[in-house]
Amino acid sequence: MYNFQQYRHISVPGWSLGWTWAKKEVIWSMIGGQTTEQGDCSKYKANIPHCCKKNPIVVDLLPGTPYNQQISNCCKGGVLSSWAQDQSKAVAAFQVSVGSASTTNKTVKVPKDFTLKAPGPGYTCGPATIVKPTQFLQPDKRRVTQALMTWNVTCTYSQFLAQRTPSCCVSLSSFYDNTVVPCTTCACGCQGNSSQSGECVDPDSPHLQSVVSNAGPGKSSITPLVRCTRHMCPIRVHWHVKLNYKEYWRVKVTVTNFNYGMNYSDWNLVVQHPNFDNLTQLFSFNYKAITPYGSINDTAMLWGLKFYNDFLMQAGPLGNVQSELLFRKDKSTFTFDKGWAFPRRVYFNGDVCVMPPPDAYPWLPNADT
Repeated sequence: MYNFQQYRHISVPGWSLGWTWAKKEVIWSMIGGQTTEQGDCSKYKANIPHCCKKNPIVVDLLPGTPYNQQISNCCKGGVLSSWAQDQSKAVAAFQVSVGSASTTNKTVKVPKDFTLKAPGPGYTCGPATIVKPTQFLQPDKRRVTQALMTWNVTCTYSQFLAQRTPSCCVSLSSFYDNTVVPCTTCACGCQGNSSQSGECVDPDSPHLQSVVSNAGPGKSSITPLVRCTRHMCPIRVHWHVKLNYKEYWRVKVTVTNFNYGMNYSDWNLVVQHPNFDNLTQLFSFNYKAITPYGSINDTAMLWGLKFYNDFLMQAGPLGNVQSELLFRKDKSTFTFDKGWAFPRRVYFNGDVCVMPPPDAYPWLPNADT
Protein backbone atom coordinates (compact mmCIF):
# COMPACT_ATOMS: atom_id res chain seq x y z
CA MET A 1 0.00 0.00 0.00
CA TYR A 2 1.55 3.29 -1.17
CA ASN A 3 0.38 6.66 0.12
CA PHE A 4 1.19 8.88 -2.84
CA GLN A 5 -0.59 11.89 -1.33
CA GLN A 6 1.92 14.69 -0.96
CA TYR A 7 0.52 16.18 2.23
CA ARG A 8 -2.11 13.85 3.69
CA HIS A 9 -0.92 11.10 5.99
CA ILE A 10 -2.79 8.29 7.72
CA SER A 11 -2.74 8.72 11.48
CA VAL A 12 -3.62 6.66 14.57
CA PRO A 13 -5.53 4.34 14.83
CA GLY A 14 -4.39 3.62 11.28
CA TRP A 15 -5.73 2.18 8.05
CA SER A 16 -8.05 -0.78 7.55
CA LEU A 17 -8.39 -2.42 4.14
CA GLY A 18 -11.34 -4.57 3.13
CA TRP A 19 -12.54 -6.48 0.08
CA THR A 20 -15.02 -9.17 -0.98
CA TRP A 21 -13.77 -12.49 -2.29
CA ALA A 22 -15.03 -13.47 -5.75
CA LYS A 23 -15.51 -17.16 -4.83
CA LYS A 24 -15.13 -19.17 -1.60
CA GLU A 25 -11.59 -18.18 -0.73
CA VAL A 26 -10.25 -18.31 2.82
CA ILE A 27 -7.14 -16.84 4.42
CA TRP A 28 -4.99 -19.62 5.86
CA SER A 29 -2.40 -17.38 7.41
CA MET A 30 -1.03 -13.82 7.40
CA ILE A 31 2.29 -12.12 8.00
CA GLY A 32 2.57 -8.39 8.67
CA GLY A 33 -1.16 -7.92 9.21
CA GLN A 34 -4.29 -9.54 10.57
CA THR A 35 -8.02 -9.61 9.93
CA THR A 36 -10.29 -8.01 12.49
CA GLU A 37 -12.61 -11.07 12.55
CA GLN A 38 -12.07 -14.77 11.95
CA GLY A 39 -15.59 -15.54 10.79
CA ASP A 40 -17.27 -18.96 10.72
CA CYS A 41 -14.62 -21.63 10.20
CA SER A 42 -16.67 -24.48 11.72
CA LYS A 43 -16.40 -26.69 8.63
CA TYR A 44 -12.64 -26.99 9.16
CA LYS A 45 -11.76 -29.63 11.74
CA ALA A 46 -7.97 -29.83 11.76
CA ASN A 47 -6.14 -26.80 10.41
CA ILE A 48 -8.25 -23.72 11.22
CA PRO A 49 -7.86 -20.80 8.76
CA HIS A 50 -6.94 -17.32 9.94
CA CYS A 51 -10.14 -15.93 8.40
CA CYS A 52 -13.17 -17.47 6.68
CA LYS A 53 -15.17 -14.29 6.09
CA LYS A 54 -16.42 -13.46 2.61
CA ASN A 55 -15.50 -9.81 3.20
CA PRO A 56 -12.39 -9.68 5.44
CA ILE A 57 -11.01 -6.44 6.87
CA VAL A 58 -7.24 -6.29 7.33
CA VAL A 59 -5.37 -4.04 9.75
CA ASP A 60 -1.67 -3.51 10.33
CA LEU A 61 0.23 -5.10 13.20
CA LEU A 62 1.65 -2.96 15.99
CA PRO A 63 5.29 -1.99 16.44
CA GLY A 64 7.12 -4.60 18.50
CA THR A 65 5.49 -7.55 16.74
CA PRO A 66 7.73 -10.68 16.90
CA TYR A 67 10.11 -10.86 13.95
CA ASN A 68 8.71 -14.15 12.68
CA GLN A 69 5.36 -12.39 12.11
CA GLN A 70 6.83 -9.42 10.24
CA ILE A 71 7.64 -8.58 6.64
CA SER A 72 9.23 -5.48 5.18
CA ASN A 73 7.19 -2.26 5.61
CA CYS A 74 4.74 -3.79 8.08
CA CYS A 75 3.94 -3.27 11.70
CA LYS A 76 3.54 0.50 12.02
CA GLY A 77 0.15 0.38 13.69
CA GLY A 78 -1.48 1.43 10.43
CA VAL A 79 0.24 4.82 10.38
CA LEU A 80 1.55 6.05 7.01
CA SER A 81 3.53 9.22 6.40
CA SER A 82 2.68 11.59 3.57
CA TRP A 83 4.79 11.14 0.44
CA ALA A 84 6.45 14.55 0.79
CA GLN A 85 7.41 14.11 4.44
CA ASP A 86 8.99 10.65 4.38
CA GLN A 87 8.59 8.27 1.43
CA SER A 88 10.17 5.37 3.34
CA LYS A 89 7.33 5.53 5.89
CA ALA A 90 4.57 6.05 3.29
CA VAL A 91 4.45 2.34 2.39
CA ALA A 92 2.70 -0.56 4.12
CA ALA A 93 2.68 -4.28 3.30
CA PHE A 94 1.27 -7.57 4.51
CA GLN A 95 1.32 -11.14 3.15
CA VAL A 96 -1.71 -13.39 2.82
CA SER A 97 -1.82 -17.14 2.20
CA VAL A 98 -5.11 -17.79 0.37
CA GLY A 99 -6.92 -21.09 0.06
CA SER A 100 -9.64 -22.25 -2.39
CA ALA A 101 -8.53 -19.66 -4.93
CA SER A 102 -7.53 -21.95 -7.84
CA THR A 103 -3.96 -22.32 -9.01
CA THR A 104 -3.69 -20.68 -12.43
CA ASN A 105 -4.02 -17.12 -13.65
CA LYS A 106 -6.94 -18.27 -15.80
CA THR A 107 -9.03 -19.49 -12.89
CA VAL A 108 -8.07 -17.08 -10.09
CA LYS A 109 -10.75 -14.42 -9.69
CA VAL A 110 -9.92 -10.87 -8.65
CA PRO A 111 -11.54 -9.69 -5.38
CA LYS A 112 -14.04 -6.84 -5.60
CA ASP A 113 -15.59 -4.03 -3.53
CA PHE A 114 -12.35 -2.78 -1.98
CA THR A 115 -12.73 -0.37 0.94
CA LEU A 116 -10.18 1.74 2.77
CA LYS A 117 -10.69 3.53 6.05
CA ALA A 118 -7.86 5.71 7.26
CA PRO A 119 -8.98 5.68 10.02
CA GLY A 120 -12.51 6.93 9.20
CA PRO A 121 -14.41 7.40 5.93
CA GLY A 122 -13.27 9.56 3.02
CA TYR A 123 -11.66 7.09 0.63
CA THR A 124 -13.39 5.56 -2.37
CA CYS A 125 -11.67 2.62 -4.07
CA GLY A 126 -12.00 1.68 -7.72
CA PRO A 127 -12.12 -1.86 -9.11
CA ALA A 128 -9.02 -4.04 -9.12
CA THR A 129 -7.11 -3.81 -12.41
CA ILE A 130 -4.93 -6.69 -13.57
CA VAL A 131 -1.44 -5.44 -14.47
CA LYS A 132 1.88 -6.95 -15.44
CA PRO A 133 2.94 -9.57 -12.84
CA THR A 134 5.30 -8.26 -10.18
CA GLN A 135 8.87 -9.52 -10.49
CA PHE A 136 11.13 -10.42 -7.56
CA LEU A 137 14.92 -10.29 -7.62
CA GLN A 138 16.44 -13.15 -5.64
CA PRO A 139 19.03 -12.41 -2.90
CA ASP A 140 21.94 -13.49 -5.13
CA LYS A 141 20.69 -11.02 -7.78
CA ARG A 142 21.15 -13.66 -10.49
CA ARG A 143 17.58 -14.87 -10.82
CA VAL A 144 14.17 -13.18 -11.21
CA THR A 145 10.86 -14.80 -10.32
CA GLN A 146 7.40 -13.40 -10.90
CA ALA A 147 3.98 -13.46 -9.31
CA LEU A 148 1.16 -15.62 -10.61
CA MET A 149 -1.02 -12.48 -10.92
CA THR A 150 -0.80 -8.83 -9.89
CA TRP A 151 -3.59 -6.32 -9.65
CA ASN A 152 -3.74 -2.69 -8.57
CA VAL A 153 -6.47 -0.86 -6.70
CA THR A 154 -6.54 2.95 -6.59
CA CYS A 155 -8.32 4.74 -3.74
CA THR A 156 -9.03 8.47 -3.83
CA TYR A 157 -9.85 10.82 -0.96
CA SER A 158 -12.68 13.31 -0.60
CA GLN A 159 -12.81 15.72 2.33
CA PHE A 160 -16.58 16.01 1.86
CA LEU A 161 -17.01 12.25 2.34
CA ALA A 162 -14.66 12.21 5.32
CA GLN A 163 -16.54 14.79 7.39
CA ARG A 164 -19.61 16.96 7.09
CA THR A 165 -17.89 20.08 8.41
CA PRO A 166 -14.39 21.59 7.95
CA SER A 167 -11.70 20.70 10.47
CA CYS A 168 -9.62 23.89 10.60
CA CYS A 169 -9.83 27.64 10.19
CA VAL A 170 -7.48 30.58 9.69
CA SER A 171 -7.16 33.82 11.67
CA LEU A 172 -5.09 36.86 10.66
CA SER A 173 -3.29 39.82 12.22
CA SER A 174 -0.53 42.30 11.36
CA PHE A 175 1.78 44.88 12.90
CA TYR A 176 0.13 47.70 10.92
CA ASP A 177 -3.41 47.09 12.16
CA ASN A 178 -4.56 46.52 15.75
CA THR A 179 -7.44 44.39 14.52
CA VAL A 180 -7.15 40.62 14.90
CA VAL A 181 -9.32 38.91 12.32
CA PRO A 182 -10.67 35.80 14.07
CA CYS A 183 -11.81 32.58 12.51
CA THR A 184 -15.22 32.87 10.92
CA THR A 185 -18.08 32.26 13.34
CA CYS A 186 -19.42 28.69 13.01
CA ALA A 187 -16.58 27.90 10.54
CA CYS A 188 -16.61 24.24 11.62
CA GLY A 189 -19.97 24.10 13.37
CA CYS A 190 -22.02 26.02 15.87
CA GLN A 191 -22.27 25.59 19.62
CA GLY A 192 -25.42 23.73 20.56
CA ASN A 193 -25.60 21.91 17.21
CA SER A 194 -24.07 18.57 18.14
CA SER A 195 -25.08 16.96 14.83
CA GLN A 196 -22.61 19.22 13.01
CA SER A 197 -19.73 19.87 15.34
CA GLY A 198 -19.63 17.00 17.82
CA GLU A 199 -19.16 17.58 21.53
CA CYS A 200 -18.00 20.88 22.97
CA VAL A 201 -16.11 21.33 26.24
CA ASP A 202 -15.98 24.51 28.31
CA PRO A 203 -12.33 25.03 29.37
CA ASP A 204 -13.52 26.64 32.62
CA SER A 205 -15.71 23.67 33.55
CA PRO A 206 -14.87 22.11 36.95
CA HIS A 207 -15.40 18.69 35.32
CA LEU A 208 -12.98 19.31 32.46
CA GLN A 209 -10.41 16.75 33.57
CA SER A 210 -12.89 13.89 33.85
CA VAL A 211 -14.44 14.66 30.45
CA VAL A 212 -11.04 14.83 28.75
CA SER A 213 -9.77 11.62 30.40
CA ASN A 214 -12.83 9.73 29.12
CA ALA A 215 -12.32 10.89 25.51
CA GLY A 216 -8.68 11.92 25.38
CA PRO A 217 -5.75 10.79 23.20
CA GLY A 218 -5.49 7.03 22.88
CA LYS A 219 -9.24 6.44 22.73
CA SER A 220 -10.70 4.82 19.63
CA SER A 221 -13.17 7.58 18.70
CA ILE A 222 -12.18 9.87 15.84
CA THR A 223 -14.96 12.35 16.65
CA PRO A 224 -13.30 15.59 17.80
CA LEU A 225 -13.89 16.77 21.37
CA VAL A 226 -13.33 20.48 20.82
CA ARG A 227 -13.08 23.38 23.19
CA CYS A 228 -16.11 25.65 23.04
CA THR A 229 -15.25 28.53 20.70
CA ARG A 230 -17.02 30.79 18.23
CA HIS A 231 -15.58 28.83 15.32
CA MET A 232 -15.78 25.30 16.82
CA CYS A 233 -12.78 24.08 14.80
CA PRO A 234 -10.37 21.44 16.13
CA ILE A 235 -7.44 23.32 14.57
CA ARG A 236 -6.76 27.05 14.13
CA VAL A 237 -3.92 28.41 12.00
CA HIS A 238 -2.92 31.99 12.79
CA TRP A 239 -0.89 34.06 10.29
CA HIS A 240 0.68 37.21 11.78
CA VAL A 241 2.58 39.72 9.63
CA LYS A 242 5.17 40.58 12.25
CA LEU A 243 7.88 42.87 10.91
CA ASN A 244 8.83 44.93 7.87
CA TYR A 245 12.47 45.44 6.90
CA LYS A 246 13.99 47.26 3.98
CA GLU A 247 14.67 44.12 1.94
CA TYR A 248 12.68 41.54 3.88
CA TRP A 249 9.43 40.95 5.76
CA ARG A 250 8.65 38.49 8.52
CA VAL A 251 5.65 36.31 9.37
CA LYS A 252 4.80 34.28 12.48
CA VAL A 253 2.67 31.16 12.01
CA THR A 254 0.96 29.47 14.98
CA VAL A 255 -1.03 26.24 14.84
CA THR A 256 -3.31 25.72 17.85
CA ASN A 257 -5.08 22.49 18.74
CA PHE A 258 -8.56 22.93 20.25
CA ASN A 259 -9.24 19.18 20.20
CA TYR A 260 -9.09 17.52 23.62
CA GLY A 261 -9.49 14.13 22.00
CA MET A 262 -6.47 13.97 19.70
CA ASN A 263 -2.75 14.57 19.51
CA TYR A 264 -1.56 15.26 15.97
CA SER A 265 1.69 13.42 15.29
CA ASP A 266 3.62 14.19 12.08
CA TRP A 267 1.22 17.04 11.32
CA ASN A 268 1.76 19.21 8.26
CA LEU A 269 0.65 22.56 6.93
CA VAL A 270 0.35 23.64 3.29
CA VAL A 271 0.21 27.37 2.56
CA GLN A 272 -0.23 29.16 -0.75
CA HIS A 273 1.30 32.64 -1.04
CA PRO A 274 3.03 34.30 -4.04
CA ASN A 275 6.15 35.22 -2.02
CA PHE A 276 7.15 31.62 -1.26
CA ASP A 277 9.42 31.79 -4.31
CA ASN A 278 11.58 34.12 -2.18
CA LEU A 279 11.47 32.36 1.20
CA THR A 280 14.85 33.16 2.76
CA GLN A 281 14.78 31.52 6.17
CA LEU A 282 12.50 29.31 8.21
CA PHE A 283 12.73 28.77 11.96
CA SER A 284 11.80 25.48 13.73
CA PHE A 285 9.76 24.01 10.84
CA ASN A 286 10.72 21.83 7.90
CA TYR A 287 9.96 23.22 4.45
CA LYS A 288 9.37 21.77 1.01
CA ALA A 289 8.24 23.62 -2.09
CA ILE A 290 5.22 22.18 -3.88
CA THR A 291 4.75 23.25 -7.48
CA PRO A 292 1.34 22.04 -8.64
CA TYR A 293 1.35 24.50 -11.55
CA GLY A 294 4.65 23.66 -13.17
CA SER A 295 7.12 26.52 -12.72
CA ILE A 296 4.97 28.61 -10.33
CA ASN A 297 6.48 28.26 -6.86
CA ASP A 298 3.82 29.73 -4.60
CA THR A 299 2.94 26.76 -2.38
CA ALA A 300 4.91 25.50 0.60
CA MET A 301 4.56 22.47 2.81
CA LEU A 302 5.61 22.99 6.44
CA TRP A 303 5.94 20.38 9.17
CA GLY A 304 7.61 19.96 12.56
CA LEU A 305 11.16 18.98 13.35
CA LYS A 306 11.59 15.41 14.53
CA PHE A 307 11.57 15.07 18.34
CA TYR A 308 11.08 18.83 18.71
CA ASN A 309 7.68 19.99 17.48
CA ASP A 310 6.43 17.24 15.15
CA PHE A 311 3.92 16.30 17.85
CA LEU A 312 1.02 18.74 18.32
CA MET A 313 -0.38 18.12 21.80
CA GLN A 314 -4.10 18.06 22.60
CA ALA A 315 -5.95 21.24 23.60
CA GLY A 316 -4.37 23.01 26.53
CA PRO A 317 -1.33 25.12 27.41
CA LEU A 318 1.00 22.92 25.32
CA GLY A 319 -1.39 22.45 22.40
CA ASN A 320 0.35 24.69 19.88
CA VAL A 321 3.37 24.90 17.59
CA GLN A 322 4.80 28.01 15.99
CA SER A 323 7.49 29.25 13.67
CA GLU A 324 8.61 32.38 11.85
CA LEU A 325 9.22 32.83 8.13
CA LEU A 326 11.51 35.42 6.57
CA PHE A 327 10.74 36.48 2.99
CA ARG A 328 12.83 38.57 0.61
CA LYS A 329 10.81 41.28 -1.06
CA ASP A 330 10.25 41.24 -4.78
CA LYS A 331 9.85 44.93 -5.50
CA SER A 332 7.82 44.26 -8.61
CA THR A 333 5.05 42.52 -6.65
CA PHE A 334 5.49 43.21 -2.92
CA THR A 335 2.88 45.27 -1.10
CA PHE A 336 1.05 45.29 2.23
CA ASP A 337 -2.00 46.78 0.54
CA LYS A 338 -5.30 44.92 -0.01
CA GLY A 339 -4.34 41.87 2.05
CA TRP A 340 -1.50 40.80 -0.24
CA ALA A 341 0.62 39.69 2.75
CA PHE A 342 -1.89 37.02 3.80
CA PRO A 343 -2.15 33.47 2.45
CA ARG A 344 -4.47 32.57 -0.39
CA ARG A 345 -5.18 29.09 0.86
CA VAL A 346 -4.21 26.95 3.87
CA TYR A 347 -4.45 23.19 4.46
CA PHE A 348 -3.86 21.26 7.68
CA ASN A 349 -3.09 17.54 7.27
CA GLY A 350 -4.44 17.73 3.74
CA ASP A 351 -7.81 19.28 4.61
CA VAL A 352 -8.61 22.79 3.41
CA CYS A 353 -9.06 25.39 6.16
CA VAL A 354 -11.79 28.03 6.24
CA MET A 355 -10.37 31.48 5.43
CA PRO A 356 -11.89 34.75 6.70
CA PRO A 357 -13.82 36.77 4.10
CA PRO A 358 -11.49 39.10 2.12
CA ASP A 359 -13.26 42.25 3.28
CA ALA A 360 -12.35 41.39 6.90
CA TYR A 361 -8.58 41.31 6.29
CA PRO A 362 -6.42 43.83 8.21
CA TRP A 363 -6.22 47.05 6.20
CA LEU A 364 -3.15 49.16 5.59
CA PRO A 365 -3.69 52.64 7.10
CA ASN A 366 -4.35 55.27 4.45
CA ALA A 367 -1.38 57.34 5.57
CA ASP A 368 1.08 54.54 4.78
CA THR A 369 2.51 53.63 1.41
